[in-house]
Amino acid sequence: MTKLREPDAESAPSRRDWLGLAVLSIGLGLIVLDGTIVGVALPAIIGDLKLNITDAQWVNSLYAVLLAALLLSTGSLADRWGRKRLFLVGLVVFMGGSLLAAMSATAGALIGARAVQAIGAAFIMPSTLSTVNAVFRGRHRATAFGVWGAVISGAAAIGPLAGGALTQWASWHWIFLVNLPLGALVLIAALFTVRETRGEKTRPGADVDGAMLSAIGFGALVFAVIEGPDLGWWTPKADLVAFGWTWGKDAPISAVPAAFAVAAVALVLFVIWERHREKVQRQALLDLGLFSLSTFSWGNLTAGMVAVGEFALLFVLPLYLVNALGLDVMGAGLLLAGMALGAFVSGAGARYLAARFGAPGVVLIGLGLEVAGALVLTLLVQGDTSGWVIVIPLVFYGLGLGLASAQLTGTVLRDVPVSISGQGSATQSTVRQVGSALGTAFAGAALSVALAVTLPAALSAAGISGPNADSIADSTRLSAGTTITQLRAQGVHSPLGDHTQAAVDALSAGFADATRWALLVAVAFLALGLISAALLRRSSREG
Repeated sequence: MTKLREPDAESAPSRRDWLGLAVLSIGLGLIVLDGTIVGVALPAIIGDLKLNITDAQWVNSLYAVLLAALLLSTGSLADRWGRKRLFLVGLVVFMGGSLLAAMSATAGALIGARAVQAIGAAFIMPSTLSTVNAVFRGRHRATAFGVWGAVISGAAAIGPLAGGALTQWASWHWIFLVNLPLGALVLIAALFTVRETRGEKTRPGADVDGAMLSAIGFGALVFAVIEGPDLGWWTPKADLVAFGWTWGKDAPISAVPAAFAVAAVALVLFVIWERHREKVQRQALLDLGLFSLSTFSWGNLTAGMVAVGEFALLFVLPLYLVNALGLDVMGAGLLLAGMALGAFVSGAGARYLAARFGAPGVVLIGLGLEVAGALVLTLLVQGDTSGWVIVIPLVFYGLGLGLASAQLTGTVLRDVPVSISGQGSATQSTVRQVGSALGTAFAGAALSVALAVTLPAALSAAGISGPNADSIADSTRLSAGTTITQLRAQGVHSPLGDHTQAAVDALSAGFADATRWALLVAVAFLALGLISAALLRRSSREG
């Protein structure tokens, strides 16, 4: 493979370059889709594999956790070994993980397969963005980033619809099997259309210690948030068993604050170590000098806050639609397709708005729509809300998602030198993945904590109390609402007999109340992203 000469600002991309952009975008869309396609299928997976709410969070979050832990390393590898090469290797690993996931029969097997998928995705993601950053220059770069951003927002939004269709008309296994033929087509097309690019290696060494510290720090952080409700935020509530070692519930404190401490220490040491690598002129995993670029710093903060909000919503909403409202997975997918509709429409037209308001201005407009849509959605969530009422704010949310995603990427990387575009794109992707993992973790934790309060209260208000009511409330919380669906299907033949419908109505109302608390987490982070976007726009003008 020949190394591509970095084009200057005046060179026009060839037809092959545009075809390569399409192939890279589809490859990227495949892994973004896999980050969201699981959500609407999760109730079916929970029921089939007997997952609890913590298992469900890990199925959703481990993918993002490992991406966050590996992206800085793979971004640096892409610059050194060749971005096309790493993209192709990533596709093969990702397809292997997808096959393992489809064959999973236990929670552990599925979570392990998601880990393999994440390793493949970690090779793919920075390779796509850094290739686009290297190949497209000048005015053509804005168009290329617009396509790249629209694919991210569109794939993330269409995931629930695809997951619903495949789960209902085939089985949940097909949400993973579909990656095999699609991945094979992308692999073959990439061989002929994607050019090889590399960064300039100016320093010796490989930053292995930095890779380990970042992986430990990000992994421990998300672990603490996900496991907090079950293990206890301070006082131990249950045993933690890992690799034959047990952190007992008779310990002085829970493992959760210890995990937070490990995360803090590891991430601080990571920053110190990266500064040391820079001082001694050795290859560093992360060029901290990138954060001296105001557009890079504010853009990454905006991307992180938005990812937390977006994935908090995408985790909790399918559970509410299927369990509390009683929709089938296809019905839930159709409702969530309102996001895809809005994202596709706005993502395609974002560059025209950017010509008038500038890319940072479009990001600001998009986030304003996202905040408004999520807030209205939160207010509409009730135990008996019509599903189609939910579509209206989701469309507005999707419009904002498309505008913000399509223009944010190009803004963040606007001032990053092409020679380290792999690091720059990997850093942005890492921030997004940390945000998405924390979004699922925060929403799951908020839902679990709220359910412990709202479900007993709702049952008590319906006149259902006693040990049986406590058992049902606890079962509903641990199953992330799947118990409601089971009771609804059993009808009068359930252990509650003639009181089943009253219990279902009460549990649905309690689940809706808890969902609102989880959605408020999404609204809060989206609002923080809006504030950060305003500062990004100001810094972009000053620059």
